Amino acid sequence: MNGQVERANNMVLQGLKPRIFNRLNKFGERWIAELPTVLWSLRTTTSRATGYTPFFMVYGSKAILLTDLNYGAPRVRPYNEQGAKASLEDAMDQLNEVCDVTLLRSTKYQQALHWYHSYQVRGRAFNVGDLVLCLVQSNKNYHKFSPPWEGSYAITEVLQQCTYKLKTIDGKVFANAWNIDQLCRFYP
Repeated sequence: MNGQVERANNMVLQGLKPRIFNRLNKFGERWIAELPTVLWSLRTTTSRATGYTPFFMVYGSKAILLTDLNYGAPRVRPYNEQGAKASLEDAMDQLNEVCDVTLLRSTKYQQALHWYHSYQVRGRAFNVGDLVLCLVQSNKNYHKFSPPWEGSYAITEVLQQCTYKLKTIDGKVFANAWNIDQLCRFYP
């Protein structure tokens, strides 16, 4: 029901499947051991929409990796009490700036997605007198080789932007209205 949750679950599954697949014992209980690793990788991977990792967005700092500890990266050197207050103030200033940058990047990303989607969608409309086919409404005597469209009907009236009244070729007008999703242009 919730698209974001479904997408997140799908990403977790995509990370788990290659790690736990075994031809003899497909899933077993190995996924329990692999789940923390997959979640860590998802939380430390940069998002295309924001330009930052989910870990950074929640905690306001980069995640400390095991390699940083092993090789003594500059940011994990021993803690210094004198510089802690100054570094905390700098971090808070940077965090506000990062929030603004993230908001701009996210907005730009959403606008680009909206433009791409709008560019790919072609508008459809019918005029009075156009010939159309209707989607089959009844499953009676329906089998897999049955055609999905029926008739050829003519548009008699445009009720709203995507709602139409139809008539048969004989001139009989249908009482119900048809949505454009249930119609397809007929080319005689």
